[in-house]
Amino acid sequence: MKALRLSPLLLLWTPAVHAAGLDSGNTAWMLTSTALVLFMTLPGLALFYAGLVRTRNVLSVMAQCFAIAALVSLLWLVGLYSLAFTSGGAWNAWIGGGSRLMFAGMGRTALGPNGIPEVLFAMYQMTFAIITPALIIGAYAERVRFSSMLVFSALWVSVVYTPVCHWVWGGGFLQQRGLLDYAGGTVVHVTAGVASLVAALTLGSRRGFPRQSMPPHNMTMTVTGAGMLWVGWFGFNAGSAVAADGAAALALAATHIAAAAGALTWMTLEWKRFGKPSVLGIVTGMVAGLGTITPASGSVGPGGALIIGVLAGLICFTMTQLVKRVWQIDDSLDVFPVHGVGGMLGTLMAGLLCSPALGVFAGTGFAAPNHDISSQLQTQVLGVAVTFIYAGVATWLLIQVTQMITGRMRVSPEQETEGIDLQLHGESGYEL
Repeated sequence: MKALRLSPLLLLWTPAVHAAGLDSGNTAWMLTSTALVLFMTLPGLALFYAGLVRTRNVLSVMAQCFAIAALVSLLWLVGLYSLAFTSGGAWNAWIGGGSRLMFAGMGRTALGPNGIPEVLFAMYQMTFAIITPALIIGAYAERVRFSSMLVFSALWVSVVYTPVCHWVWGGGFLQQRGLLDYAGGTVVHVTAGVASLVAALTLGSRRGFPRQSMPPHNMTMTVTGAGMLWVGWFGFNAGSAVAADGAAALALAATHIAAAAGALTWMTLEWKRFGKPSVLGIVTGMVAGLGTITPASGSVGPGGALIIGVLAGLICFTMTQLVKRVWQIDDSLDVFPVHGVGGMLGTLMAGLLCSPALGVFAGTGFAAPNHDISSQLQTQVLGVAVTFIYAGVATWLLIQVTQMITGRMRVSPEQETEGIDLQLHGESGYEL
């Protein structure tokens, strides 16, 4: 069997299969990519989200990002990596096994895919597991208890993220069917986006929404975090090649083009509709472009990435207007319309644009010349539908379990009014 490369080929790799020897070039690139993806959460996402909430809740969002990073890291070590990326025997279509509990057998000489240390592969995948529940913070920001957030995040990354990760990347049934998800359209963005929608609907709106204006309190902080996300995303997508090669370079190019196209498209739409191009619109469009190209970054060319970025700006912008203004759902920081919708759109577009027959907008050679687009699109739709339904139902159940364990998830009305920073953490983000 060949070593796994997280590309549309999605060839199953197991810890028992070692490469010929350590590849120092691939190892150096994956060390860098691992740092870049963690950089996306800390401090990138923490700053991005913290700037979007109100002054009295800025520290709470940062605390949640940091706590999730620590919590998920330990859970990944103890057992989640093994359940996601090893063979589960008779149950392998659904979940992995226990051969790598506590990173057993992963010493200095144990090699993973493409000649990198297996422990490095595990750490790289850990950063994906960290950022996914951290994205959900944006849906229930400013109204959830810290203790409940910890319980919910631990349950969610175990029950939702890990099985879906195995289905798509660890040898599960979606990988076996040939689902194209290069870097996490379904695994990261659909699961987090759907969970955010369910959480927002289940927990209810912030006090005063939608009558009261709740603008970002510090756009400088948000733009700084957005810039870190853009840079870190190169590790997210190009690192998913698990090699320092042409596939990584093309994924990096596609990632950058989609981000630029998403930012300019969103800016233009907002400029036309509201008369001014807001900085918030520019950075949100950039994130939408990044999230949407993620599943397709290894199977489309730069031309295809341009199409995906423009569609991301158009469709995700429209969805934010529907969710907030028409449906009046308080997904506080637009996680579902940006990440959820973007992840679904990108996963579907990966199946359409991967064909080499599309000329300048063709894929990058992963698909055969006789690639059956119809069959591939059916697989992509199946992957999106299964992930959507499973993540939605499981998230709702986990919220109920969390409330049974902690008593309630929402802070009290008094705590929400006074601010979570002082009420739950005894600190303030600003002393003016």
